[in-house]
Amino acid sequence: MALSVSSLKGKKVGVCVSGGLDSKTVSKRLVEEGVEVLAFSADLGQPDESDIENVKARMATCGVDTVIVDLKDAMAEGCFEIIQAQARYDGGYWNTTGIGRIVTCHGLITAMLEKKVEVLSHGATGRGNDQMRFERYTNVLAPSMLVYAPWRDPVLLEEFPGRSEMATYLGKFGIEAFVGPKKKYSTDANLAGLSHEAEDLESMETPMTIVEAEMGVWPADAPDKTEEVTLTFVQGRCTAVNGKSMTPLEVITEANKIGGRNGLGISHALENRIIGTKSRGARTDPRLAQAPKRCGSPIPPPH
Repeated sequence: MALSVSSLKGKKVGVCVSGGLDSKTVSKRLVEEGVEVLAFSADLGQPDESDIENVKARMATCGVDTVIVDLKDAMAEGCFEIIQAQARYDGGYWNTTGIGRIVTCHGLITAMLEKKVEVLSHGATGRGNDQMRFERYTNVLAPSMLVYAPWRDPVLLEEFPGRSEMATYLGKFGIEAFVGPKKKYSTDANLAGLSHEAEDLESMETPMTIVEAEMGVWPADAPDKTEEVTLTFVQGRCTAVNGKSMTPLEVITEANKIGGRNGLGISHALENRIIGTKSRGARTDPRLAQAPKRCGSPIPPPH
């Protein structure tokens, strides 16, 4: 039976947070319900997060402490595994978001168990793959841990049908809540790349060029001059870039810079979600876009 906000009283809940409007709203609502709340956030080397430590300050306004779990090295290993397995979603774009979720769940659940958390709360909606990922991984990694999905809870859905209602609620407590103009698309980020979808991107009439090339430049804006890169492999793993020995995290970070400035890795995506719906979006993975050549297969054309 699905958990409701009222059923969480007396339990210690670990909320997976980003520090944004949704995270603040859910955390504050649980606190007001009398639930013991502890927030958890994953450092996956997100290129769109300038200082992840700021999440602590943003969540503190809701009366909760935040545990930042450094998972950058684990994410780098995940990137290596994607390349070794040639893991592409539906045979198309690289499975950057999927690998990011298992790294996140493994890292945050481990931290939650150390803090004696009884319930994991995630912010995934009932419309995509993430709800399944969070719940399945929790069931496997911590079978005794319960899962609460606030955006499938009828009570919260009625109270907060949109972002303006969330901002109004937080405003009652003097908590800063910037709604801003409607976003053209949503973005999920980690060391492996960026995933853009929803809103304007759902329309086939909208060009993917509305997406900001946060990890580099569009091909049209890339240098006309060829850049040669030397990669050193030992037992199937890249250990050096241009003759400089590097850790997996350093390799991925440097390859992202090189690929990004040369306009690699931006492509269309059409996702067949496991709940039976489709989602159109765009993916940016400058590091992984270089991988097929190293593995002896051609780079597939954009969808």
